[in-house]
Parts: sequence; C-alpha cells; structure tokens
Amino acid sequence: MTAGVKTIIYPVKDLARAKAMFSGLLGAEPYADTAYYVGFKDAGQDVGLDPNGHAKGMTGPVPFWHVDDIRTALAGLLEAGAETLQEVQDVGGGRLIASVKDPDGNLVGLLQDAPGA
Repeated sequence: MTAGVKTIIYPVKDLARAKAMFSGLLGAEPYADTAYYVGFKDAGQDVGLDPNGHAKGMTGPVPFWHVDDIRTALAGLLEAGAETLQEVQDVGGGRLIASVKDPDGNLVGLLQDAPGA
C-alpha cells in the first residue's frame, strides 16, 4: 500500500545555486541543510536536492512513493521488470529509501518512514 508521491528528489551539481533557486521558488528556507542533502517542505510535499544524485544514476527528478513496506514494494517492482538503482538504505532516523529504473528507463523511488514518524 502507498500513501502516494510525497517526495521528489532532484540531482544537482551546484548545491548552493540549487538551494537559492528553490528557496526563491518556494519562498522558504530548507528544513534540512547539509552538504549531502537539502530538503524543503511545501504544501505537504518534500522537495530534496541531492548533490550526489548524478553519481547514483539519477538522470532527472525522481518521485518517491511513500510505502508501508519498502522491501515488499521493491520486490514487486523487480518482479515486474525494474532494475535496482539503489538498494534499501537507511538515510537517518529509520527512514528507508530505495530506487529502481523501470523497463522504459524511468526512475522510481520508494520511501518508508520509521514506525511512528
């Protein structure tokens, strides 16, 4: 089961420039601002900037589906012909992410928050 697409991550080459652009677009400062990730919240949507995204195979923005069970969702995508781009990884606080490339080359992300988050 999913809770829909609530997060989109952009791979960026110049984190400071991207942060300034999204701050201007959203009219807000980021809630997370580190050398490896900058995150904004706007209208219930998380917008993330990943300076390492291109190295991880991200070719453009990646929508992240919020799921109840990331391993089951990932297995279903792989059974349907997707290729793993990023295995399940804890990115802090028990939040798990993974990503795949579908048979048409589209990138799909999965995100599972820690219980009670």
